[in-house]
Amino acid sequence: MKVLFVCSGGMSSAIVVNALKKEAEKEGIEMEVLAIGTGEVAHEIKNGWDICMVAPQIRHRFDSVKKEADAVGIPCEAIPPQGYSPLGGPIVFKKLKEVMNIK
Repeated sequence: MKVLFVCSGGMSSAIVVNALKKEAEKEGIEMEVLAIGTGEVAHEIKNGWDICMVAPQIRHRFDSVKKEADAVGIPCEAIPPQGYSPLGGPIVFKKLKEVMNIK
């Protein structure tokens, strides 16, 4: 599964990315995750991602990111604030599974 994380600069999500990957590994799901800044969305969203997840600190830009994702048919979801931490992997993974309809 390919997951695109969008945050303000593309760097603050590294801890959450690692936590998410660990949760996916526990369930045997191979996951590629890329964290980018909002300025890269228009270019990167076209590169075959399965889902786009938006960090809480840029929720004010969610609608514009979702518009880009909708244009290429990719689900877009806000990352819950409580999931945006080193211990947030289970929360983010649960949200991702809900959106992607993974049992």
